[in-house]
Amino acid sequence: MAVRTDLFQHPDYFALDELLTEEHKLVRESVRNYVKKEISPIIEDYAQRAEFPEQIVRQLGEMGCFGPTVPAEYGGGGLDYISYGLMMQELERGDSGVRSTASVQGSLVMFPIYAYGSEEQKRKFLPKLASGEWLGCFGLTEPNHGSDPSSMLTNFKADGDHVLLNGAKMWISNSPFAQVAVVWAKDEAGEIYGLIVERGMKGFSTPTTHGKWSLRASATGELVFDNVRVPRSNILPGVKGLKGPLSCLTKARFGIAWGALGAAMDCYDTALRYAKEREQFGKPIAGFQLQQKKLAEMLTEITKAQLLVWRLGVLMNENKVTPQQVSMAKRNSCEIATQICRDARQVLGGMGITGEYSIMRHMMNLESVITYEGTHDIHLLITGMDITGINAFK
Repeated sequence: MAVRTDLFQHPDYFALDELLTEEHKLVRESVRNYVKKEISPIIEDYAQRAEFPEQIVRQLGEMGCFGPTVPAEYGGGGLDYISYGLMMQELERGDSGVRSTASVQGSLVMFPIYAYGSEEQKRKFLPKLASGEWLGCFGLTEPNHGSDPSSMLTNFKADGDHVLLNGAKMWISNSPFAQVAVVWAKDEAGEIYGLIVERGMKGFSTPTTHGKWSLRASATGELVFDNVRVPRSNILPGVKGLKGPLSCLTKARFGIAWGALGAAMDCYDTALRYAKEREQFGKPIAGFQLQQKKLAEMLTEITKAQLLVWRLGVLMNENKVTPQQVSMAKRNSCEIATQICRDARQVLGGMGITGEYSIMRHMMNLESVITYEGTHDIHLLITGMDITGINAFK
């Protein structure tokens, strides 16, 4: 296996670094160096083999990429949301699957335990999740219920000081390797609650999903519950209803808005470097009008998206953000990243489809990223409902 040298240079056409603190830049630099050293040299090989690089779980824990906004007393980093966004940007610049691993752990597992868990739950689970000793996953999507989670069938019934959990979840990142699953299910009255399900509970299994053309270096699977006895003390006491899982998704979508931008930056950077080096008709192809058009449009969209996610981070830090604003940024970053990948692939011609470059891998990954945690169309309707006041979902 040839070891790749990661030559990435960060595009900053509008001097946006001036909006960042020194701490923000240090956080970004440390994660960027980690990606260059540990992810870029190996990720193509893992993606080709459709294998999850398990060693990254401990590495991401040591880097502080799991739950960086969770307070230090629970093992988190106590950082702000712009720091979190920059971490996700750098991780996804390496690979969307690596960022997914961190997003799920921080936003979908640690956040609900921190926000809605008991003190005992926080002390038991958060430090081990933060360090990477434990990997977590999030069970919301079901085989027949994706965009409409309120119709979920997974349910639990009272059984003394336990409950009996039945049902199935699918498209679950991290599930084959997870020690902990935060699962959303309905009680006998039809109310939705979060339950912490632990590896080893009888009747709980996590079959791996095979045959993916996307997120090939990420572990995806199902969660299957066959009369799983879960202690009542594992039910999150602080929330009921869809507010619980949807608040987690808002945090995760924030990370995706930054993350997808990292994939776009990587494709732009690759295309720019290649266009300057590749010669046809006696000059570098960067000198041809249509290639310059592609590169100029890529950089324009990246710059607009950088401004959008930076402002979103400020609003998040000030606790002023709306889920609808996060929704718009998630959809925009995914859309421009997908288009930039396709244009970058064309700049590279046939070389763009090979594993020698990251573009085709990013392109395939983004087909998942544009769909999960709210599809492109669903996010458009969230914005549409917000600006018109009319619900188009029903």
